[in-house]
Amino acid sequence: MEERKEEDATGDRVARPSPRKGISFSQPLSRDVVLSSAARRNAIRKQSLDSGDPTTRRPSFPADDHAPSSSCHVNPHRHSSSLEEARFPHLSTSAQCLPATLGGSFGNPFSLDHQRAGSEGDETLTLDRAMVEFGGAAPGAVPELMGSGGGGGIFRVPIRAAVHPGRPPALEVRPHPLRETQAGSFLRTIACAGSQLWAGQESGLRVWNLKEVFENWEPGVMVRKGDEKSAPFNESCRASPTLCLAVDAANGLIWSGHKDGKIRSWNMELPITADAASDDRGSSSSSAGSSSGYGGCPPFRERLSWQAHHRSPVLSMVITSYGEIWSGSEGGVIKVWPWDAIEKALSLIVAERHMATLLIERSYIDLRSKFTVNGVCTLPAVDVKYMESDNCRSKVWSAGSLTFVLWDSRSRDLLKVFGIDGQVETRLDLPSLQDQNVEDGIKTKSVSSKKEKSQGSVSFFQRSRNALIGAADAVRRVAVKGTLIMEDQPRTEAIAVSMDGMIWTGCTNGSVVQWDGNGNRLQEYQRHSSSVKSICTYGPRVWVGYVSGKVQVLDLDGNLLGDWIAHSSAVIKMVIGGSHMYSLAHQGGIRGWNIRCPGPLDDLLRTELANKEQSYMKLENIKILVGTWNVGQGRASPNSLISWIGSAASEVGLVVVGLQEVEMGAGFLAMAAAKETVGLEGSANGQWWLNAIGKTLDEGSSFQRVGSRQLAGLLIAAWARKCLKQYIGDVDAAAVPCGFGRAIGNKGAVGLRMRVYDRSICFVNCHFAAHLEAVSRRNADFNHVYRTLSFSRPTTGAHGASGFGTLTSTDIVEITSGPTSVQLRGVNAVGSQSDDGKPELSEADMVVFLGDFNYRLHSITYDEARDMVSQRCFDWLRDKDQLRAEMKAGRVFQGMREGQIKFPPTYKFERNQAGLSGYDSGEKKRIPAWCDRILYRDSRSLSVAECSSECPVVSSIAMYEACMDVTESDHKPVMCIFCVEISHSDELIRRQEHGQIIASNDKIRSFIEESCAVPEITVSTNNIVIQNQETSFFGISNKCNKYKAVFKIICEGQSKAGAENSSELCARCSFGFPFWLEVQPAVGIIKPGQTIEVSVRHGEFFHKEEFLDGVPQTYWREDTRDEEVVLLVIITGTGSTESTSQRISVRHHFSSVEVDQNVPSRRFQSIRQQGSDEEDPTSSSDVAPEFSNTRSP
Repeated sequence: MEERKEEDATGDRVARPSPRKGISFSQPLSRDVVLSSAARRNAIRKQSLDSGDPTTRRPSFPADDHAPSSSCHVNPHRHSSSLEEARFPHLSTSAQCLPATLGGSFGNPFSLDHQRAGSEGDETLTLDRAMVEFGGAAPGAVPELMGSGGGGGIFRVPIRAAVHPGRPPALEVRPHPLRETQAGSFLRTIACAGSQLWAGQESGLRVWNLKEVFENWEPGVMVRKGDEKSAPFNESCRASPTLCLAVDAANGLIWSGHKDGKIRSWNMELPITADAASDDRGSSSSSAGSSSGYGGCPPFRERLSWQAHHRSPVLSMVITSYGEIWSGSEGGVIKVWPWDAIEKALSLIVAERHMATLLIERSYIDLRSKFTVNGVCTLPAVDVKYMESDNCRSKVWSAGSLTFVLWDSRSRDLLKVFGIDGQVETRLDLPSLQDQNVEDGIKTKSVSSKKEKSQGSVSFFQRSRNALIGAADAVRRVAVKGTLIMEDQPRTEAIAVSMDGMIWTGCTNGSVVQWDGNGNRLQEYQRHSSSVKSICTYGPRVWVGYVSGKVQVLDLDGNLLGDWIAHSSAVIKMVIGGSHMYSLAHQGGIRGWNIRCPGPLDDLLRTELANKEQSYMKLENIKILVGTWNVGQGRASPNSLISWIGSAASEVGLVVVGLQEVEMGAGFLAMAAAKETVGLEGSANGQWWLNAIGKTLDEGSSFQRVGSRQLAGLLIAAWARKCLKQYIGDVDAAAVPCGFGRAIGNKGAVGLRMRVYDRSICFVNCHFAAHLEAVSRRNADFNHVYRTLSFSRPTTGAHGASGFGTLTSTDIVEITSGPTSVQLRGVNAVGSQSDDGKPELSEADMVVFLGDFNYRLHSITYDEARDMVSQRCFDWLRDKDQLRAEMKAGRVFQGMREGQIKFPPTYKFERNQAGLSGYDSGEKKRIPAWCDRILYRDSRSLSVAECSSECPVVSSIAMYEACMDVTESDHKPVMCIFCVEISHSDELIRRQEHGQIIASNDKIRSFIEESCAVPEITVSTNNIVIQNQETSFFGISNKCNKYKAVFKIICEGQSKAGAENSSELCARCSFGFPFWLEVQPAVGIIKPGQTIEVSVRHGEFFHKEEFLDGVPQTYWREDTRDEEVVLLVIITGTGSTESTSQRISVRHHFSSVEVDQNVPSRRFQSIRQQGSDEEDPTSSSDVAPEFSNTRSP
């Protein structure tokens, strides 16, 4: 614990600079910068694949001896050029048809003799001269070859813009933080309370004031890493991870359920001083870290807490229409916490707080015990993950993954237990069924393995693969306790209640199911194939959030109104606040969307924000070193690693290395495949290479490993320079096997995807099919990798598991036996694609392919190839290159680019034999070939494009060389240095511009005001008297002929008629009704010009019970005579939560005398509302503080 505190104090806080001070790597896109960059880019043109070398003469140009040796620039006022900074000298060429020497081909590529310009007869290198003599490349850049077929389909460059063209403009409350900065502070859920947005995180809670969402942090305050661009927020004292939230507007409290089994309450009115934070509402359990807070405000403390569930978390929580708190936990446990005990505990002082906690902890009602007879319970023993209150009918829905339970919230009676298919169930015993299925699965796999062994015609590799994969599959089934048996059956992932009384549930297969209030399955809608993660309703709309990051808007009939990609990861929670719907992504980003999206407001905001692009767009520059090497199961000397990547790394900020054949052999490959099925990877050789390369890069001092992935003999790893680490993150890994039926990793690919300055860059290390004649197989391998590579999990860093939390994906198996799901991940044999059917690689801003592609030289003999290599006639050899021909035909690596090859073929060599004489001279005499290659695709859709918001990543090649002096393998290592320009948005400045547009644009303000308009309504009465168990009615009429009205009826408070303090109303939790009163429907939607009838009924005499540790002790009949309550009818429109209200006084009159004729009849009748507060004692001017801004019609 002490180490955690020290880490938070030192590594988790950063000093916030003054607003709008640029970081040292960025500058705004000024006009001068754009023009100068455009001049540079106009010098670059695509070289046709069917053209030869531009010229045989390559003059030298000045080399800057004083160029900086690090890519970490510290001058914030300098906008550097990625081309001019690439200071790699070029050697002069001979008078022969090709250069006599190859820079970097032999020996250390950085120990070259520099030749100075300005010698006799030499001219200054001009832009025109560079275009002619370097094949269209500007100084410092290598000419590039571009493959055909990249203009359409899955190979088309993704569309980018300053304002996303495919979705409504969003309010960035909390821009997507890098996952690596969120350890211990991941957001899990959100809730809206008036003008506040609350979020539950792994270390407590945080809250945003939505009225200040466009503001910036105060200068000099401490801000959490990853939250520098977020809107200002306050944070609570450290607490257990928050799993669920509930809003209690009546008492100004937020109730939170936690992983440690506690329920805590928090005041909505936050302290503004340290003294206020440590008042009598504090708690000693939350004292850690309370001396100072983030954002300049002290951390606020909990008001009240108690241990709701022992040794199990609070998975779900809901406040019923009668003001009680229900909490769900593991094993089907549901506890009811009566409001009377909570209210009494809240009224106690600090000295009595311990007593208050004990009072609540012993007052619960255990519903599972209540319905257990002779040890047999009619409730399913599954985790209660979701709970919702149906206030329209006073019911509560509790749900697991496969079952639902329907409750009466007034009597707490069990109404119905039914499955996800709607079938009524009496008892569900999942564990026994699962265990039996697991045993059957193991037996089946065992028999299958025996049959396979008996087939002598099957090869050794095939038998090894089948046996080990079968055994691993059985192990996996046991590990997940049989959940794979039901993986094809849809599971419930979200539930919400709409205002028309319908219940909406979302499933893992992407379907959305509509139920009526009695648990009858009505309709199933299949609008998307991805798993549903969240559902939100308001007025006539239903929002559905998917694991793919998409949000869909449906009407109450299930018709699709609109959809867009809201986040780059799963949308795990959505809530309504003000005129926005706020969505929380799995990666922690929070965005606000106008309730009426999609609509006319979107186009207005999009146009205005696009016009402000120059104020919030920035340019960054970074150099990336990419290396590939087929190591042939060997190990390299330190000198070889220095020659390959060590020297070049001094000039770059990011290093990515791909290795092939790290370890091979039938046994290893089969075992690696088995380990992959249970989410394990790595080998001793792989770890040795990671350590050796890390030592070469001075890992820990200069570089830090950000990710790695191994699949059998394939290994990819990335290191970032420390000064750039804060801008590089969200590193995900992926693997695709291509060998032996697309199941074994002797051939295939491993990849890393990362965010670099908010742009997605992917690196894919491949090893394709071997042999000269296997061109079509190699093309098929690339096609399989490109289409199926799915980055489904966080990668491991330098110290093992990342610990950044789990991601959800279609190829992940969840273990739901614990409070937090553990997820096993395997290679994606089938693959995952985005919503529009495109592979994940096609959505990246830049993709780099590296590896042993195994493409050979065709139509040439061994001797001819050796002669051409010895004469350095690479022009002629390149025409024989299979990869070049296939790219030209558009059959592989469509639209990708490769630097012009100026080095000898890198395969095949005798080990430990230097020079060109080391080519294979054995019996097979394999023809030399350029098997080892590095290709890329950036954001350019044309050969010449400016780095901008529409083309955010533009790259050029500064060096493309092979290290011919390295002899430890039969392949030579290859390296390539990319100079990358990145355009990205400063979300802090952009949010401020967003706020200024809304405040200053008259047209937008007029539209928003119209959206916030509340329809005019009338209520037929303001005074109701009911006797005994009689029912009275009143009507709510929508006088507006254009818009629908949304109504909600709450109980503002209760008092005793004739009591001394009868004017003081006592409100239950969340304005719940007293148990003796039934109001139906309490929520609903009124169409234009229509009237809805509401019944008010005195229920059966309620027997109050006193519980002790969940067991009823005593009970008595509640005396409700002369009880009086004030109902508040709240009316809102469909475009915001702005509201008007009307009070209705309801009194229970217990008398045999006939009621006065002045009292309205039982059936509603329209009456004229009083026009002044003096005449109408129920005027809304006395509304509770939460509704003080509402107005009466």
